[in-house]
Amino acid sequence: MTMAAAAVARGARARAAAALRGGCGTAARGRPCAGPARPLCTAPGTAPDMKGYLWERYREAKRSTDELVPSIMSNLLNPDAIFSNNEMSLSDIEIYGFDYDYTLVFYSKHLHTLIFNAARDLLINEHRYPAEIRKYEYDPNFAIRGLHYDVQRAVLMKIDAFHYIQLGTVYRGLSVVPDEEVIEMYEGSHVPLEQMSDFYGKSSHGNTMKQFMDIFSLPEMTLLSCVNEYFLKNNIDYEPVHLYKDVKDSIRDVHIKGIMYRAIEADIEKYICYAEQTRAVLAKLADHGKKMFLITNSPSSFVDKGMRYIVGKDWRDLFDVVIVQAEKPNFFNDKRRPFRKMNEKGVLLWDKIHKLQKGQIYKQGNLYEFLKLTGWRGSRVLYFGDHIYSDLADLTLKHGWRTGAIIPELRSELRIMNTEQYIQTVAWLQTLTGLLEQMQVHRDAESQLVLQEWKKERKEMREMTKSFFNAQFGSLFRTDQNPTYFLRRLSRFADIYMASLSCLLNYDVSHTFYPRRTPLQHELPAWSERPPTFGAPLLQEAQAK
Repeated sequence: MTMAAAAVARGARARAAAALRGGCGTAARGRPCAGPARPLCTAPGTAPDMKGYLWERYREAKRSTDELVPSIMSNLLNPDAIFSNNEMSLSDIEIYGFDYDYTLVFYSKHLHTLIFNAARDLLINEHRYPAEIRKYEYDPNFAIRGLHYDVQRAVLMKIDAFHYIQLGTVYRGLSVVPDEEVIEMYEGSHVPLEQMSDFYGKSSHGNTMKQFMDIFSLPEMTLLSCVNEYFLKNNIDYEPVHLYKDVKDSIRDVHIKGIMYRAIEADIEKYICYAEQTRAVLAKLADHGKKMFLITNSPSSFVDKGMRYIVGKDWRDLFDVVIVQAEKPNFFNDKRRPFRKMNEKGVLLWDKIHKLQKGQIYKQGNLYEFLKLTGWRGSRVLYFGDHIYSDLADLTLKHGWRTGAIIPELRSELRIMNTEQYIQTVAWLQTLTGLLEQMQVHRDAESQLVLQEWKKERKEMREMTKSFFNAQFGSLFRTDQNPTYFLRRLSRFADIYMASLSCLLNYDVSHTFYPRRTPLQHELPAWSERPPTFGAPLLQEAQAK
């Protein structure tokens, strides 16, 4: 559960508790109560009016929830905060490392359109796909990060932390697959471990699922869905595995063949979002004597032009080590590849590298050689990246570095969670769930009809909550009731996470991040009367500062 949702849930449950126990609800707010309500009777000796009783409890819970919303609105979450999965003090950090794409530099909405169009044209021109697919255009509102794609069945879906598919988020082409068909297809809604993607989210070694974790993968998911849609609409028989591979290769070639890099370099103002705060973050760390390094998969000239644009022509002076075309995640695991120095013209030199020098640019290499040459080991190193697998997983699991995830979607999701409509909806959804939990003991036919109406309303509200974020797939971080598989991996591989590096400017270089103690299921009594606890950095606190 996200921090805001947890706060809403705790508050809603505390306020609705009196109604659920059958009281009038005023005693919980410090006012006298007329006494516990009981199932209404029409006359002595007659059966209780269960329908009237249940709807009275419903109305009382609704009133209590409506009264709760203003207090929640006064404690909004701060979109510029840094959130902690693991306790970490910046005073222990001596060395800061960074990825480049979507970490130091952010791109405009035009870039994904460029990638989509270029890959689509490669499908037509090099893989001989029908020219009619050119009619499909990139839709930035279709997919979200973290989705899984079943390569053999050609369906895109969202999966939770327990490997369960969120029904209503399974798409074949551009159309949702009915729940009944999904359940028949997977013999339920659970995806067995052996079918899930491998450690890095890939479909390999018998895994039939591919997880899309990269921000650059958004156009890939959309292109896959568009081509699937074309084949389905035109009743064209095709092999889904071949389609997946061809789209993957086309997206790869947009990068490998330099199509994307050349386009960005030719019109840097169109594609790169100028971020003065990036230089401010780097300058702040440098002023406090922190060492800094850059490890990126992007090529040297591309990085140089981008950094000159967002940081300045002296950007290399801020970094102690710069490594390009590192080929992460192989960089973190393959001990065989040595570093190569590049001169100012980008020519690779054959000199043996005995030291990684400031002001120089190195290509490839491996982390083991990096550690040997720099001595930068263990928890005094903090590395930032946007790709949970390629950037962060190996560092935290194998090398003991601290890790920070850059999640650009976080800021927009928090802003949605701060809206009154979202808070009202989630508060009532949680309260209604509690009503169902408490009142399910009434098994008579009349009560069951009422409960069915509540279940229908709950299902509709879940769909509404999903659509606040994305009409097809909902939030990046949660399914209906569980964390997403994406959030599960984020929680495991990132010590801290934030929307952008600029969030660091809100904290002192010796600040300690403390994860909130979230109650476990067995630690939190159902419908507790406890007042809401602090759940996350609040917007009002940041504004006060």
